[in-house]
Amino acid sequence: MFTNLTILDFETTGLDPQKDKVIEIAAIRVMDGKIVSEFSTLVQYEGTLSPKITEITGLTDEDLRYGMDEMTAFKILNRFLGDNVIVAHNAAFDLSFLHFTLKRLAGRSFNNSFLDTLTISRDRTFYPYTLSETCKRFSIPLEGAHRALNDVHGCWKLLETYYNEGPIDSYLNQLGYLRKYGPPKWTPDYATTVPQENVYEDRKKSQA
Repeated sequence: MFTNLTILDFETTGLDPQKDKVIEIAAIRVMDGKIVSEFSTLVQYEGTLSPKITEITGLTDEDLRYGMDEMTAFKILNRFLGDNVIVAHNAAFDLSFLHFTLKRLAGRSFNNSFLDTLTISRDRTFYPYTLSETCKRFSIPLEGAHRALNDVHGCWKLLETYYNEGPIDSYLNQLGYLRKYGPPKWTPDYATTVPQENVYEDRKKSQA
């Protein structure tokens, strides 16, 4: 499981992978439990970022003028992914942007297996399940959350923590979702979607 991994994170212009664009990419390759390479770039964007995205990421329209062009960035990322297992926190988000961007740029998608640390977190920890809060719970340093490179390093250390706690093989190609929101709108054909409960909200209901 830990032989060939690529931990991936995107920052984007919004939440709709069919309309919004990736504006920052970060990925690290892990072989035999060790980080062996890293790829990180801003991606050029011709539109205007919303104030909310700038607030969340700290990125501005000026920053993105100096980014890599989208086609080149995703060609590099595609080679970086290879046939590795993709790891992300809230993988449904990153995988959907990867799928729709590759379809638009290259007319094809990907077929990598994946692991979602958010799905594991909902099973093994408690609300809130954000990457920053979950890392804090395990004393994993995460400075500058919502910048892609910081997030991939935090995600990797989180996965490593879960791996050391117990087997994670059962989570391969599994995407959990909260019942009240329903399953993700897009998933790979080989993904298994699993309804999960929000432990924090369930506890509140039981105490009401």
